[in-house]
Amino acid sequence: MINKLNDNQIFVFGSNLNGFHSGGAAKQALQEFGAVFGQGEGLQGKSYAFPTLDEDMNKIDTIRLLQYVANLYKCARENPEKEFILTEVGTGIAGYDYEYMKSLFVQLPKNITSLFK
Repeated sequence: MINKLNDNQIFVFGSNLNGFHSGGAAKQALQEFGAVFGQGEGLQGKSYAFPTLDEDMNKIDTIRLLQYVANLYKCARENPEKEFILTEVGTGIAGYDYEYMKSLFVQLPKNITSLFK
């Protein structure tokens, strides 16, 4: 669990496309790191919403997840002064397999630190 961020750090949390940040890391992002209720993807405050559930709260398919990975990588590359702390997105409330989610994040930009082990 992350309790504090440095000024240049961004908390990457699992989200749903509705932006209902009401549980798990999403709730923490909303309460502590500037996540915006109703914004399901992208940079917001000191956080970044990474969608793992769709508008109906169903798991997102691999093709769309890979697009969200590409979007995160693009944001990280556009903000090289920031360190993105990638939490174990999708492995809590969304219920994805840990190894599956970990496998989506390959060739990380140098300013993304993954908490997947």
